[in-house]
Amino acid sequence: MTIAVVVTENVPHKLNGRLSLWLLEVRAGVFVGNISALVREMIIYQIDNLCGDGNVVLVWGKNNESGFDLKTWGQNRRIPIDFDGLKLVQFMPTEKS
Repeated sequence: MTIAVVVTENVPHKLNGRLSLWLLEVRAGVFVGNISALVREMIIYQIDNLCGDGNVVLVWGKNNESGFDLKTWGQNRRIPIDFDGLKLVQFMPTEKS
């Protein structure tokens, strides 16, 4: 079991409802829980299928240098990158009109 955090933005209500089966919604679109790897895979499956045009980030505890791992879905300026085994977040520039 490990702690997991999911943050959703502009996703269908159905996805938030599914996430609330396994996680506690502590703020609008912010879910937290202590879950197994199997439940994490079930959550990833639900996000893959129900994210729609929104964006989601899933962060969970992991036995590595940074102590966590993360995965994102949808359009977002923050892109996770691997830097010598460490997960970092790269900010993409905004598009100018």
